[in-house]
Amino acid sequence: MTATELKKKYIEFFTGKGHAAISGSSLIPENDPTVLFTTAGMHPLVPYILGEPHPSGKRLVDVQKCIRTGDIDEVGDPSHLTFFEMLGNWSLGDYFKEEAIRLSYEFLTSPRWLGFDPETLSVTVFAGDDEVPADEEAAAVWRSLGIPNERIHFFGRADNWWGPAGQTGPCGPDTEMFIDTGIEPCGPECKPGCSCGKYFEVWNDVFMQYNKTADGRYLPLEQKTVDTGMGVERTCAMLQGRKNVYEIETFVPIIQAVEQISGRRYGVRDGGETDGGGAESDRSMRIITDHIRSATFILGDDKGVKPSNLGQGYILRRLIRRAIRHARKLGIDQNFLSAPAEACIEAQRDAYPELERNRRTILDELAREEAKFLQTLQKGEHEFEKLLPNLLKNPRRLVPGRVAFRLYDTYGFPIELTQELAAEHEMSVDVEGFQEAFRKHQELSKSGAEKTFKGGLADQSEMTRRLHTATHLMHQALRQVLGNHVEQKGSNITAERLRFDFSHPEPMTEEQIHRVEEIVNEQIRRDLPVSFQTMSLQEAREHGAIALFGERYEEKVKVYSVGDFSMEVCGGPHVERTGELGRFRIVKEQSSSAGVRRIRAVVE
Repeated sequence: MTATELKKKYIEFFTGKGHAAISGSSLIPENDPTVLFTTAGMHPLVPYILGEPHPSGKRLVDVQKCIRTGDIDEVGDPSHLTFFEMLGNWSLGDYFKEEAIRLSYEFLTSPRWLGFDPETLSVTVFAGDDEVPADEEAAAVWRSLGIPNERIHFFGRADNWWGPAGQTGPCGPDTEMFIDTGIEPCGPECKPGCSCGKYFEVWNDVFMQYNKTADGRYLPLEQKTVDTGMGVERTCAMLQGRKNVYEIETFVPIIQAVEQISGRRYGVRDGGETDGGGAESDRSMRIITDHIRSATFILGDDKGVKPSNLGQGYILRRLIRRAIRHARKLGIDQNFLSAPAEACIEAQRDAYPELERNRRTILDELAREEAKFLQTLQKGEHEFEKLLPNLLKNPRRLVPGRVAFRLYDTYGFPIELTQELAAEHEMSVDVEGFQEAFRKHQELSKSGAEKTFKGGLADQSEMTRRLHTATHLMHQALRQVLGNHVEQKGSNITAERLRFDFSHPEPMTEEQIHRVEEIVNEQIRRDLPVSFQTMSLQEAREHGAIALFGERYEEKVKVYSVGDFSMEVCGGPHVERTGELGRFRIVKEQSSSAGVRRIRAVVE
């Protein structure tokens, strides 16, 4: 069964069970600074998981593009990926654990659907702790379906608990489903979650039944929800009898492109002996394949992320440069990224037309970044040569970890290349010292990143609602002052400020900025009511509602009206009246990119 066939069957199964099929969202979250990318199918649905009614109802099903880099170091093994497709079904206050588990079991094992042998199915459930009891309810459902106790495993929070996204909010236990690949266990302790490859996780049912409060209590949620996810690539690998995800049809053309450039054969040792994918060159081929696939999808997204040193652009840059580093291990010294990217576009353009639509951008940006990284490598090598005389004086012939980290942090020079250069001079690198410096850097970055968990759609706080509503007022005011060519190109809202990107060819004048502030504050003084209606996108446009250009919408959308002043398609949190906002003030207006301006504003 191909990935396309699996996705079709999944949607067919759940729509037959009363679920409305909704479209997947962008890889770039809208109005949610808590994450850089959409890492799970639940992210676009957070407001509805928190209780807002969804225009399509209480039962939903979709296919969502996802990016996760938290376990990037695991990429190259049989199952981990940075970009993947996630199948999801949702119950927003409708069915709960028993029906969710029974639906999962039916789709996995019924001959009409996936037809996995129930004897190959193992599951995990939450073991409980001092704060929340063990999920015996989920375990009992599995037993009723014929899964014996020896294939039901109880694990702790690290494995079988989801959330909350921040310090407080919805959370709950989950149950995960694994297919036994049939290989011998790695030892007596081998069980689901082991990295040896015996067990492949294919599905995860999350049961959001608690609300964690600021004082650490777990209170039952009034609306219990089910959030499930099935990995397309992993499930296809099991359905096709593959030992790893890189052998399914969406990866093969990309690997073949790398084979052609490198002169290496995937799955074959240099001596010609097949090794089942265990060679180091195989690992590099997998990493290149995964990272170029991820970079292609990020660059191909209509939200327009480009390589940079910050946020999403930094992740994109890291993926591209890591792919280039592993290409060097395969002996590829020339520019090569376009061929595997083209192969990725060809393999998935039917399912994701944006790849074809943005083909030129994808290829141009990859070529630019490839050229920049070559310059980076040259600078790093030059800096190493400058340091070399002093390094050679070290009697231990050791490059200190802090020096290796400075090359990495300042010049983007990978430690592997520092090790290569050191080896050429019969020196080694203090890797532990490098890792310690890197850990300290990560801790500083993490402490800064944690501050971002104060806003976004996952945050329903009063200040976030005020700023989100103020964004609607400002958007309409900009159109009145600058013209109807103004269109939203992106926004980012935290509990401290709003950031809004919009189309406009030149900097705003002081007079224009002041006039926008006046218009917004006038609407705040009018204390206008904020309300929404559910309607079709066509009806919304006929009513004059603003909708984002190029955005994919469901058949039914929520249209928010702010009195007689503005009307906009939106799914974010809002106040009930504009009088709650306070005084609106634009803090900064600047360029964001060609033809796009950026405003930062606050309400006080």
